[in-house]
Amino acid sequence: MRNTFIVLILALFAASCTSNAQQNMKRYKVKSGIVKYTTSISGKMMGSSVKGKGTEILYFKSYGAVELQEEKYEQTTVTNMFGQQSNDTEKVHTITKLDKDNSYSVDFDEQIIYKQKNVAMTTALYANADTEEAGKEIFESLGGKKIGNESIVGYNCEIWMLAGVKQWIYKGVMLKSEASVMGITTITTAESAQFNVSVDDRYFDLPDFPVKNQGDVNGMHISQSEMDEAAAELNMMSNMTFEQWKKIVQANDDEMKHKSDKELRNIYNMIQKMAKMSQ
Repeated sequence: MRNTFIVLILALFAASCTSNAQQNMKRYKVKSGIVKYTTSISGKMMGSSVKGKGTEILYFKSYGAVELQEEKYEQTTVTNMFGQQSNDTEKVHTITKLDKDNSYSVDFDEQIIYKQKNVAMTTALYANADTEEAGKEIFESLGGKKIGNESIVGYNCEIWMLAGVKQWIYKGVMLKSEASVMGITTITTAESAQFNVSVDDRYFDLPDFPVKNQGDVNGMHISQSEMDEAAAELNMMSNMTFEQWKKIVQANDDEMKHKSDKELRNIYNMIQKMAKMSQ
């Protein structure tokens, strides 16, 4: 089994559930929303100090089946070397849009929009009528834990922790996040949030740039023969015990050899759930 196996399974699973997509497409437990965030960036990395700030806005409707996020931030890196100080300022402007299982990413430098099928989005949409609960199960299967509750801009959020990243979640919508990577801490916090409000279609408009259809799944080209192979492997794995599955994946995947039994069990349980839901 190759390292692309999970991606293939996700693609197969999404395709097998398309017939029920329009009825069950609910990522959030609120119908629509407008959330405005501020972001702070600070820390030190490899002898350089980093500081930045930014803003972000989220629009969604149809329970998150259609969503647009626009982010702007400025980050300055100060480096002292051999008595010399240099300042490097980077300005970033991004827009990403989800329209059911299509993903759009705006490149303002090249003035082009990249479009592709989004496996993660598709799976979230189609895996379960209650996608918030399904998301929690997958999050926990990857080692995530709920560590408390806290109110953010008046909404009672669950606080979840995974791999050093904390997220404050309200009915599936992230209202705050804290992440530290290589000495750099990024904190994004909602300054205002409105839910179950009218969100005009114009907020989901993209710039008038040409659209390039990548035709890949999360940047990976998936052929029909690979899809057929994934279908056969998924069917085979659905009938395996944990020990049988463990023996096969560790024999064919170096990464799996270094995972603990707990990590492997979580992956096995997630795949079994996906296999049952795709039948």
